[in-house]
Amino acid sequence: MQKIVQLLRQAGVSRVTADEPLAHHTTWRIGGPADVFVYPKSKDELQKAMHILYQEGIPWRAIGRGSNLLVRDAGIRGAVIKLGDGLDHVTIDGVQVTAGGGYSFVGLAGKTAKAGLTGLEFGVGIPGTVGGAVYMNAGAHGSDVSRILVSAEVMLDTGEWEIMTAEDLKFRYRTSALQEDKPGIVTEATFRLTPGNAEEIMANVRAYKQRRSRTQPIQYPCAGSVFRNPPGDYAGNLIESAGLKGYRIGDAEVSELHANFIINRGEATAEDVLALISHIQQIVKDKFGVELQTEVQVAGEE
Repeated sequence: MQKIVQLLRQAGVSRVTADEPLAHHTTWRIGGPADVFVYPKSKDELQKAMHILYQEGIPWRAIGRGSNLLVRDAGIRGAVIKLGDGLDHVTIDGVQVTAGGGYSFVGLAGKTAKAGLTGLEFGVGIPGTVGGAVYMNAGAHGSDVSRILVSAEVMLDTGEWEIMTAEDLKFRYRTSALQEDKPGIVTEATFRLTPGNAEEIMANVRAYKQRRSRTQPIQYPCAGSVFRNPPGDYAGNLIESAGLKGYRIGDAEVSELHANFIINRGEATAEDVLALISHIQQIVKDKFGVELQTEVQVAGEE
């Protein structure tokens, strides 16, 4: 992969490394190395990188803050592209808000609340980026991205741009077309919100934050909810009812605070987490006949 690193640098992509440990870039603090790690600081750099990866036939995946992601211990073959500073702008024009794909979704929720716009309060509990939130159709507190998105600017795997509407993105529960038939990276998203009373909106935001602190193990490395909620129930309730709170494999543990969270007690490996996920799925199926599906994405070489 040194050839790819060299090509990217020669093209003007300023931040490129080889064999980058992805444990440094995931909220679980777990993950082996990426063959090539690209951290573009502009859309132009991202486009140059995508052109080269496409021409050279190099597989890639994009990450933001690395939440909702488990990288296997052997790491990821090909390239990992991280969106962050340089793609983290935001503008507010009336009720329309446009943010870069690398902008913090939590930060955007707070910023729009202070501006007296309602609709994004649910984002204070989603520690990812705008791009990741669109990609996953992130949601909480009875709302999600699909309800407020106007359009997203997407860079396709060919290095070409496309503007996609909410309809184009085919949103469903925690998924979008970007995960299935339209691989691409969200570089910018525009949301339509609703005017409201800034003090009341901020009060709701504070209430959500306080609830999150009380009910989620945010003091430990974790990746958010591990399992999708099955129809008519909550994954956390099923796992807790199965007596699995505190169950541990290696340093991976079912949180005592919220059973749909798996925390890293210090030295957890992806193998530990995957074994724990499998155990939870088997016990819940045996006890309740429910097959839990993972919400967290698993990437990398087995």
